[in-house]
Amino acid sequence: MEPLLQNLERFFEVLAISRTSHVGTWDSATVRRALQWARYVRHVYRRFGRHDRIRTALQRRLLSQWTRDGGFGLGPVPGLTNFEALGYSDVLLSLRLLKNRALGDAARHHLLQQLFPGPGAPDGDEDSLQDKLARLARLRSAVHLLSVSARRDNPNLQEDPLMKTQAELLLERLQEVGSAQEEGPSRFLSSLWERLPRDNFLKVIAVALVQGPQAELEGLSAQAPGKGSQELVRWLLEKSEVMAAFCRNNPAGLLASVAVRQPALFRVYLTLLTDWGQHLHYDLQKGIWVGSDSQDVPWEELYDRFQNLCQTATPLKDEVLTALESCKVQDGGFDVPGLSIWTDLLVALHSDA
Repeated sequence: MEPLLQNLERFFEVLAISRTSHVGTWDSATVRRALQWARYVRHVYRRFGRHDRIRTALQRRLLSQWTRDGGFGLGPVPGLTNFEALGYSDVLLSLRLLKNRALGDAARHHLLQQLFPGPGAPDGDEDSLQDKLARLARLRSAVHLLSVSARRDNPNLQEDPLMKTQAELLLERLQEVGSAQEEGPSRFLSSLWERLPRDNFLKVIAVALVQGPQAELEGLSAQAPGKGSQELVRWLLEKSEVMAAFCRNNPAGLLASVAVRQPALFRVYLTLLTDWGQHLHYDLQKGIWVGSDSQDVPWEELYDRFQNLCQTATPLKDEVLTALESCKVQDGGFDVPGLSIWTDLLVALHSDA
């Protein structure tokens, strides 16, 4: 065990140095040996992934190494704090070298030859380094794309190419995170919620929920179609504040499409709609339903949201109308306009049918 841990620390040294100016002294042979160390670490990951005792020992060493001295005094190596990261050791090393401007021309040329050997080059690895680099770049672009707000208001967001791309990448990233560690998807989504523009992020989530399993089947992680969507639903249901913002900030038509595909979210959405309606009162002078606070949902928006739900499939429409009838009964069952918002909503919806 100890020789294995020592070899692992040797690679830590290589990886830590790869981000410093010391690589300016590296030649082609040094780059080749560094990649050999990375492939050795990847071999360790594959060989001992199901060996609990060795896996636990390696995990403990990974955690202690970077909390103890930040990685040999050269700064921590993000991503190398858990056993799963060892499977991407060659990717991490290659990306660090490619981004390091201190690497000499000859060494960089040799690195590129190793990464992209050209057609016909033998490659016994079923998951080549080029493939993993491409996948990592795609996953990283998910976070970048999610931070980009749409530049125009598109009434049909689920068909907007940028939104669809963002949604597909989010679903793919959720599956990758979910396969790496328990509770990973929830932490990942919470971190995005804290870091990214929230209005755009909520729209991307809605589009992802509309696209659902089909988008995941077409992605790179098709082994568990629907898992990304399930993680999104679970996270929204656990975060009541986020769920309320999700329902308030997304367009009525998009939410109606989500409601058709996600029954659990539909019921929470319907509960929120009825709660919003209870905050409105009838203004006799203006002859309209108004809110007491600027944050209250206006009548026009409330009606639009109920109307979009009633334009969906029959079971959903029937559930919406049943909920409104129940609210009307609890409000006194009045049929006179202006006495119950539920009466007025039902009249407006039936006249629009």
